[in-house]
Amino acid sequence: MRLLGVIGGMGWSATAEYYRLLNEGVEARLGGLHSARVLLHSVDFAPVTDFEHAGDWDGMAEVLVDAARSLERGGAEGLLIAANTMHAVADRVSGAVDIPLLHIAESAARRVEEQRQSRVGLLATATTMGADFYTGPLSARGLEVILPEEAERPEVDALIYDELVHGVIKDASRKRVRQVMEGMVDRGAEAVVLAGTELGLLIEPDDCPVPLHDTTEIHVADALDWMLAGS
Repeated sequence: MRLLGVIGGMGWSATAEYYRLLNEGVEARLGGLHSARVLLHSVDFAPVTDFEHAGDWDGMAEVLVDAARSLERGGAEGLLIAANTMHAVADRVSGAVDIPLLHIAESAARRVEEQRQSRVGLLATATTMGADFYTGPLSARGLEVILPEEAERPEVDALIYDELVHGVIKDASRKRVRQVMEGMVDRGAEAVVLAGTELGLLIEPDDCPVPLHDTTEIHVADALDWMLAGS
């Protein structure tokens, strides 16, 4: 089994979900007492979000590159960033190390393409919804991306950062996200991509009238394939 390096802490609730799913996945595939070989570098999230909100991508990249290099020095054979938004600097992280980076947007785009869906809603932080580092891999496969209405995007961003990253789950927020997803479906979305790693903690498949693609679960599935290749 290959040793996977995980850049986590962004936020901690999503990292905990990654760790749980990676171990459950290894156990399901190999059986017995097998568990995931994972090396975790958990960063302090506050400076990272400060860099995000200031548009300081150099500052964000410095934090994540340092984490990636420390994981490589520790023996990691591959990397993943356990957050969607921080893939804004994924290319710089990948370029700073000599081991592969498993990109979450590429994983999500492949999954949507496999399901033969051509128009997908995207639910994420404002940064992820507003930049092409995430929509690019989807558009490159000929997929049309439908975003929440302009006025809804700050609401989604706030519930991610003010609630979900702290592990806070509110019924009122679930109801609001349902309404946002229904609006994207009304505008033609055949599926919805949950491109916030914490959104799967709030939203269940029954909350949406079309199929959901939980990027945390998709990212983990690809990581398991890579870790266990040849096992």
